[in-house]
Amino acid sequence: MKPKKSIILTADFFNNETHEVAKKLLGKVLYRREGNKLYRSIISETEAYHSMQDLACHCSKGITPRTKIMFDRPGHIYVYLIYGMYHMLNFVTMPKGFPAAVLVRGIKDLTYSDDNGQTFKPLNVLTNGPGKLTKQLKIDKSFNGLEVKPENNLWVADENIKIAGSEIKSGPRIGIAYAKEWVYKPWRFWL
Repeated sequence: MKPKKSIILTADFFNNETHEVAKKLLGKVLYRREGNKLYRSIISETEAYHSMQDLACHCSKGITPRTKIMFDRPGHIYVYLIYGMYHMLNFVTMPKGFPAAVLVRGIKDLTYSDDNGQTFKPLNVLTNGPGKLTKQLKIDKSFNGLEVKPENNLWVADENIKIAGSEIKSGPRIGIAYAKEWVYKPWRFWL
């Protein structure tokens, strides 16, 4: 099946308040080109990380070699490694100089095309976690610092998938027990 009309999201989409971007990414389509394959999936879960005050945000300790990309222009990719084995895919939000990003925690309906996007076939694999989705899409630190766009083989598109407000749930972020009162912020969003 060929997807409907696809409008590629630009830096303008990501140059907004982080929590809004996290919600608006739900139902958007994540594309990844790898060799002669084109992967397509729907973003189904995100988490917002917003400002140096947010103790769960990597930037809470300021600019470091690892976090400097979060202070850059919106629409850049931030990829980091946890537990020495899982890559985490994030998109930088907010104007340059304000550290914030959205973690893509889950995708659904993963398909692939080997005929340049003319037809897509389903892949029956687990992608309901940030490490699972990057493993399946072969996303690693080589994407860190790149812009989210087709020329870099990773982009997000709006294909007019309608998501009702009642379909979006929110709750505390996962795996941030160290973040004191920031643990309870309902900055994880999912379908």
